[in-house]
Amino acid sequence: MGFRMGIVGLPNVGKSTLFNALTRTAAAQAANFPFCTIEPNVGEVAVPDPRLDSLAGIAGSKQIIPTRITFVDIAGLVKGASKGEGLGNQFLANIREVDAIAHVLRCFEDGDVTHVEGRVDPIADAEVIETELMIADMESIERRLSGLTRKLKGGDKEAVAQERLLKLALAALEDGRPARSVEISEEDRKAWNMLQLLTSKPVLYVCNVAEDEAATGNDWSAKVAEMAASQGAGHVVISARIEEEISQLDAEEAQMFLSEMGLDEAGLDRLIRAGYDLLGLQTYFTVGPKEARAWTIRKGTLAPQAAGEIHGDFEKGFIRAETIAFDDYIAGNGEAGAREAGKLRVEGKTYEVKDGDVLHFLFNA
Repeated sequence: MGFRMGIVGLPNVGKSTLFNALTRTAAAQAANFPFCTIEPNVGEVAVPDPRLDSLAGIAGSKQIIPTRITFVDIAGLVKGASKGEGLGNQFLANIREVDAIAHVLRCFEDGDVTHVEGRVDPIADAEVIETELMIADMESIERRLSGLTRKLKGGDKEAVAQERLLKLALAALEDGRPARSVEISEEDRKAWNMLQLLTSKPVLYVCNVAEDEAATGNDWSAKVAEMAASQGAGHVVISARIEEEISQLDAEEAQMFLSEMGLDEAGLDRLIRAGYDLLGLQTYFTVGPKEARAWTIRKGTLAPQAAGEIHGDFEKGFIRAETIAFDDYIAGNGEAGAREAGKLRVEGKTYEVKDGDVLHFLFNA
């Protein structure tokens, strides 16, 4: 399934620089003035997973197909965006289309890069964006509630349920809390997600720091970490400049460069892993001589639904799943060795797929 992550923030915090680096393209113009991104740029990148290479090596797979993540670079919001200031509501609409928000915060000093508010204060920046999204949500809810009046008078059950959820969200927003702070039952989850509220999206705060602070962070990023923890949000420290430099190097050069900077891995890897954690995602694999492939599913997904990620017919006609844990596949040097060691399991419709499972599905056509 993969997922879509929208990159948001005030102008000149490093969004487009980060986007360029992550997608290894120059599609998003990075310039030192507000609104250099006029249309949301969309880029797909492969999710790095060394396990996939290991599996392909053992199986002699001709092709390696990683799962992918889509990044959407959304132009810089400013105070008053919910009222049409700057480039306004156009970009609020773009946010509705993503699964999660990567909120880039400026945690660096640079006299050559102008901050739209004339200061460096990532907590205040976060509050500006959050406030604009909350205002936009409140206005959207009030319009929707007004539009439900006729259906409610007619006793429409769906309208009654929608009104209840909208009022729950509105109460939180009026209390100064985002919609994601509302506790929703599993029974209401689907209807809640269909409301597409901006502040219901999970948030990952991305602290953009100077190059020499990428490994340690700084006082600003520490404050962001505290804020994220208090909200139950994610956070990651990245230097967009470093990511931009890495994107121009081959794998060996990139690793040497990272070592020199005191980093174990690229920011992309940490950003994607944090995104997966935020959305409760995990990966399973299908492996054979033709291809080794990674598939993204939500934690708790049952085997038939995991099979459905490959093809709908796999889910409809699901019989069973032959399952080998990643470590057992490696230890057995492949499927045959794992089978001989008794590590291949046959699982049915109620099996909850685990991260790293190597699966082969049997189904009725």
